[in-house]
Amino acid sequence: MPEYLAPGVYVEEVSFRNKSIEGVSTTTTGFVGAARYGPVDLEPDIVTSLVEFERVYGDREPLVYNGAERHNYLWHAVRAFFEEGGKRLYVGRVFRATLSDTATGTEILPYERPSEVLDDDQPGLTGTNYADGHARAWLPTDPGTGARSGSVLIRARFPGAAGNLRVRLTVRLGQNILAGTAGSLTARSLREFDTVWIGDLASPFDAPVGAGGFHVARFDTEEDTWRFTQANSMNTPKSNADLRLNAASGSGLSALDPSVGHQLRVATLAVTVAAPDGSSTQVWNDIAFDPNHTNAFGAADSLPDYFAQNPRSMSQARELPIVVITGDGVDTGRELLNALINSGLNPDLPAALNDVESTDGDRSVDVLLAGGSDGQLPTAIEIEGNVDPDTNAKFGLKAFEDLEDISIVAAPGATANYANAQTDADAATHALISHAERMRYRIAVLDSGEGQAISEVRDTRGKLDSSYAALYYPWVRVLDPVTNSEINLPPSGFVAGIYARNDVQRAVYKAPANEVVNLALGFERMLNKAQQEVLNPEGINCFRFFEGRGFRLWGARTISSDPEWKYVNLRRYFAYLERSIDKGTQWAVFEPNGPRLWDNVRSTISDFLLNEWQQGALLGDKPEKSYFVRCDRSTMSQNDLDNGRLVCLIGVAPLRPAEFVIFRIGQWTADRKA
Repeated sequence: MPEYLAPGVYVEEVSFRNKSIEGVSTTTTGFVGAARYGPVDLEPDIVTSLVEFERVYGDREPLVYNGAERHNYLWHAVRAFFEEGGKRLYVGRVFRATLSDTATGTEILPYERPSEVLDDDQPGLTGTNYADGHARAWLPTDPGTGARSGSVLIRARFPGAAGNLRVRLTVRLGQNILAGTAGSLTARSLREFDTVWIGDLASPFDAPVGAGGFHVARFDTEEDTWRFTQANSMNTPKSNADLRLNAASGSGLSALDPSVGHQLRVATLAVTVAAPDGSSTQVWNDIAFDPNHTNAFGAADSLPDYFAQNPRSMSQARELPIVVITGDGVDTGRELLNALINSGLNPDLPAALNDVESTDGDRSVDVLLAGGSDGQLPTAIEIEGNVDPDTNAKFGLKAFEDLEDISIVAAPGATANYANAQTDADAATHALISHAERMRYRIAVLDSGEGQAISEVRDTRGKLDSSYAALYYPWVRVLDPVTNSEINLPPSGFVAGIYARNDVQRAVYKAPANEVVNLALGFERMLNKAQQEVLNPEGINCFRFFEGRGFRLWGARTISSDPEWKYVNLRRYFAYLERSIDKGTQWAVFEPNGPRLWDNVRSTISDFLLNEWQQGALLGDKPEKSYFVRCDRSTMSQNDLDNGRLVCLIGVAPLRPAEFVIFRIGQWTADRKA
């Protein structure tokens, strides 16, 4: 209540209307599965197109497990989702290391980011691949166990065969920044810990000044001038090998002199990362050498800082494809440069570095990362996911539990090769159902097994019972853009896209059925009406072909035995209502629990349901026949009030789909009266 203590005019804002409830989105989807690349331990980010998915999670190429190729079901599902009308998607990538803990006696967590580099505390190569699935390369050489001094590790940030990248490190020399006359020189834009090239372009041509052409710039506060050192440590005292910008009395350091051809150029790195086939390329320019270097905002911006194991932002953690870690003996930019020179990958590099007319190609080192693999075929354990107790990182479906806006979940490909992996496929299905029930406001789209007969899919359905899941059969046949041949794909990617298209074009209360499957060339099994008459009553939603009407989704039932929750649209509409009311009434928490609050809550929810009735979502020709909202002493006891509980009772009359459209026709005589 405002206080009025001094005489005056007081203008106050008041509200004469009820707070409104905004309907939540029902189309946001979450897919969990194996991909070619990308994070496995980061919080999933929203994906709005197939191109965006490929930038983070890799391309459409097949995955390879134990030398055998397997369709990239997650990529195909994402493609189907967006082609069928999907808009927003979260992806939870799963990965299973090549070796198990029990096989090696060592814990293998490919998504760990250790605080210091060891190649590796984990087992090394299994055949030609690292056990953790991360491709990597050492400069100058692979030092083996522990020998890291003077070396640089370049490693794929994420596990996967797509991490066998081509990394080009290019040394670039800027313009000459030395200006003025001897004793009064300036070096424009020079920064502390810049790695600089100092050369004498007069006599002889391009000869470096001092022992070697590269130095680290340090500002000497005692002499108020720049000092250029080749020392291995920043704490090393000044020496006669150091150079300086200006002369000073009593100094033994040699001073630069532009009148005799001295030049000063800042050296930076350009990093180019490309797929082995050159299909995609990313470039980063103006990266500093020295680990002590900072930018104008005081942030470290050297090569090992920019490509650190733990980048400064989540976007960098998702999109930077490599990690660069320097060994114990790499403390300055010169030592990092020496690692490039000593790699032997470019024998002409030393000469090119002291030639200002050399090209970028002459000053480049190409590093091929190797040893990355797709690991083993993920199981239901990876799909279900877990939480790392040390880092609190979440994997698999667990990563979706912190994302409130997901309404649809699926695990495309989890039921592939069903005949040989039935137990694991069933476990993945149960994990999806459990997740959807636990999260309340989402539905699980379940795939039937690959190659299942009608009797087999009925047997699968007989083991399930939930109003938070729907089962679809059979698999969808499409043209594979990888092999240019027809393949069968799990239905969940198509169904999730159809859900989204149905919600956007019609409404969430409309059953997502009798919808065209845009990408379909056919189905794994062509069903007729008699066969669907067996499957539909059991809650198995079928894909059908109709002459003149194309390939369609022809079912919208959940796998619930409760007839009250028989239809998919009913479960999804109630999830929409419940979550909208949940979010739209948070303002009521801790308000005084009395008639005024009850009236406000009742009016807020009534206004929301009135709008739903006007849009045709509820059954009844009048609002009072379509819904009721009660929030008064009839819904709350004194015990509820004493314990701070506000109880509101809401009833709605939802629409159910016209699943069976019946027209009764009989003969009529012209002279007969109705």
